[in-house]
Amino acid sequence: MSVMVVRKKVTRKWEKLPGRNTFCCDGRVMMARQKGIFYLTLFLILGTCTLFFAFECRYLAVQLSPAIPVFAAMLFLFSMATLLRTSFSDPGVIPRALPDEAAFIEMEIEATNGAVPQGQRPPPRIKNFQINNQIVKLKYCYTCKIFRPPRASHCSICDNCVERFDHHCPWVGNCVGKRNYRYFYLFILSLSLLTIYVFAFNIVYVALKSLKIGFLETLKETPGTYPPLAVEVLICFFTLWSVVGLTGFHTFLVALNQTTNEDIKGSWTGKNRVQNPYSHGNIVKNCCEVLCGPLPPSVLDRRGILPLEESGSRPPSTQEASTSLLPQGPAPIDHLSNEMPEDTSTPEEMPPPEPPEPPQEVMEAEK
Repeated sequence: MSVMVVRKKVTRKWEKLPGRNTFCCDGRVMMARQKGIFYLTLFLILGTCTLFFAFECRYLAVQLSPAIPVFAAMLFLFSMATLLRTSFSDPGVIPRALPDEAAFIEMEIEATNGAVPQGQRPPPRIKNFQINNQIVKLKYCYTCKIFRPPRASHCSICDNCVERFDHHCPWVGNCVGKRNYRYFYLFILSLSLLTIYVFAFNIVYVALKSLKIGFLETLKETPGTYPPLAVEVLICFFTLWSVVGLTGFHTFLVALNQTTNEDIKGSWTGKNRVQNPYSHGNIVKNCCEVLCGPLPPSVLDRRGILPLEESGSRPPSTQEASTSLLPQGPAPIDHLSNEMPEDTSTPEEMPPPEPPEPPQEVMEAEK
């Protein structure tokens, strides 16, 4: 008798998460859906460094020092590692409220604000929270149905509330928040150093060549004879100002323990001149907290397992339906066979039943 195995599908939590994110590698990689500019970032970094290692590095290693390509490789690998870490990680997405939790929050808000007369605008849903003897407002998110923690904001691109939201960066294809900001900062810092390094040694390469054949001859030959050099110089020149400027801006924010979102909104430098409650008043302490503090775990539990679902979400066929209605025979049969040994004798081999013994009165009458 064949035993039918009912296959059940294991559903991970990342498959049911709301928002506009994409997941790869069974939920281990989390990114925004708009990844076109991220691929452009990879192309520019990989293309420029490939041309530099293939052409200028060999000449510079022989003429100057073999440490030049080694240091360039270290900067390149560190930049790529921090870029991928920023792009593929959870920035600090806050889970949305479950239906029961959302209903409870709504009841709590109605009990606090009371009934709003028809035609009047309801009061803003805000809670006051005290941090370092300063009142901070917690705003209600109508999409996630939660009161956002301090410094959190809702990203309109990813459609998620992100803890300590800094900004959404299309160049890395992800939001920048509490859990990946340090990697983002290290990425732009290392990319700035790499851009300066490649640009500077391209100039050194041109200078060494000009010593042999002359500067004007080198410039004339560069577009035709050395097209990779011209491409590298152009990319590095236009990238240098934006990346270095961005690094300087975020260095300023790290020193103040402030986010890009707070700086744009003027949360601590506006008309009210409210003091930043998150700043320690010391640059070293602020840098240590932002860049070296403990990294909180993800609260999404992307690879957690939801309750098992039947793999056949489609309607079962007639044969499958009839089979599922049959009693599950194999397991009980095996269980009984262990307790009661099967009788192997056939009906012909069984002895006939003995006739019942007649009563004693009948026997005496016959006598």
